[in-house]
Amino acid sequence: MLWESASYYLAIWHDRLMAIPFRDIDAINAGVTGEWGDFGTEVEVSQEMINGFAELTGDHQWIHVDIERCEKESPFGGPIAHGFLTLSLMPQLINMPVDLSGATNVVNYGSGGLQFRRPVPAGATIHAKSRLVGAEKHLAGTLVTFESSIHVKDNRKPSLTYISKILFQGQR
Repeated sequence: MLWESASYYLAIWHDRLMAIPFRDIDAINAGVTGEWGDFGTEVEVSQEMINGFAELTGDHQWIHVDIERCEKESPFGGPIAHGFLTLSLMPQLINMPVDLSGATNVVNYGSGGLQFRRPVPAGATIHAKSRLVGAEKHLAGTLVTFESSIHVKDNRKPSLTYISKILFQGQR
């Protein structure tokens, strides 16, 4: 037991030592392997969450909020989550595929692509995985590109795929 505990803390210590300075573009790009990271946190997409998103955005399309009509008419057999609701959950779902250090500010810079591939049924549990695509020098810091996919749990095919561009910035 003590050895397992020590190994656990050694792994955490090792991971922290292995953080790459965000300005070291060559080191970041050396980590591009094409391999997907582990799935992150699981989140249940409840009907209440879907209804709240509809209220927030004004998107009350029946395929999201009208349970009775969905059960009768929808090709999905019930209500489904808004695609943008699913996307908005990305930050809490993923494990970052690289640990970068030294940045004082990290901002969403843009997207290299977004596809809504399969519906997320109300009540489904989703999770996501990511992989590093690359890094490049940017006037304001380092622009890092990640590819992520959100899956309904136990479904190997993704519901959503997204290429995100994140700008890591430091002191000027």
